[in-house]
Amino acid sequence: MKLLRKTITAAAALLATAAFADVNVGISLSLTGPGSGLGIPMNNYYTKSFPKTIGGEKVNLIIADDATDPGKGVANVRRFITEDKVDVIIGSTITPVAAAIAPVAAESKTVQLAASPVGVPDDSWTFRLPQGNDVMMHPIMQHMKKSGVKTVGFIGYTDAYGELWLKALNAAAAEGGFKVVAVERFGRTDTSVTPQALKLVSANPDAILVVATGSGAAMPELNILERGYKGKIYQTHAAATPDLMRIGGKAVEGTYVVSGPAVIADQLPDNHPSKKLAIDFVSKYEAAVGPGTRNQFAGHAYDSQIVLEYAIPYALKKAKPGTPEFRAAIKEALETKGRTIFSHGVMNWSPTDHWGFTKETGVLLKVQDGKFVVEPI
Repeated sequence: MKLLRKTITAAAALLATAAFADVNVGISLSLTGPGSGLGIPMNNYYTKSFPKTIGGEKVNLIIADDATDPGKGVANVRRFITEDKVDVIIGSTITPVAAAIAPVAAESKTVQLAASPVGVPDDSWTFRLPQGNDVMMHPIMQHMKKSGVKTVGFIGYTDAYGELWLKALNAAAAEGGFKVVAVERFGRTDTSVTPQALKLVSANPDAILVVATGSGAAMPELNILERGYKGKIYQTHAAATPDLMRIGGKAVEGTYVVSGPAVIADQLPDNHPSKKLAIDFVSKYEAAVGPGTRNQFAGHAYDSQIVLEYAIPYALKKAKPGTPEFRAAIKEALETKGRTIFSHGVMNWSPTDHWGFTKETGVLLKVQDGKFVVEPI
């Protein structure tokens, strides 16, 4: 598939060579393939709502489609570094692609704002925009305990995203006093999980955690329900998109989905630290894209703007864009900023913590009448 690449600049700049002071941001998103349901909302924000300048400097967003393929993601980023001389890398929305990008970003000493919860050492150049799986497992665990869940089944991707969630589930089971009784895996491109669903239903756990992303999250749940499962079903924050209801329809009513607060901005209490920014995100995004289009990943794009609106002016005081010193200053800015309010929670990156979000960040939602509604815990 032909690589999609486009540079977003002010109209007057299209015919001009970029000035040395321009800040270049390379963005690799899954705009096609299984991860497109996550990449397209982020792309919508970058193309429709992201500012043209930050700190008085023009910001060029160079967006490329990685087609949900790690190899293409790496090719995108190498091109960003060698040809576009980018100062920051954003992406990808899919964990295996983000994981493949991470060592390339580190090699070039360029900050990567990963849009998926990728597992890399915290002394790397990778910072995560999404909440970590342990953080998002916390409200699920609390709800399971409150609901009297004693046994849990797991069905998730065979890749790093699935593995990280299985690790988080096992840790939560030890803490929460329930037992994982069945574990099934499947590939991102699989169109059916009938054998795995049969095994899960036969184990008859009180609850099942489904680990999948975007539009692909509905498929395993539907397969489980078609086999007659009657227990509770939980989904991860990668399923916190309208695609779950669009594809799953009435069958997914009652599903529990963990999410960052941006998705349900209007349902947050007035004293929630993220409410103001979450409402601002929803207002901007839905004015540009359409009512009811908000989702978890579009919120990460909004939060990346918050990151750059601090980091770029900070780095400009130390060096010029396009230099190793400027890239190093971007990293320093993120590691030293301290407590920062995002639309998706409270962030506090440090030199030893590039995850940042606290366990109070996650919000548990319930699919009710085709919409996400906050579920009390």
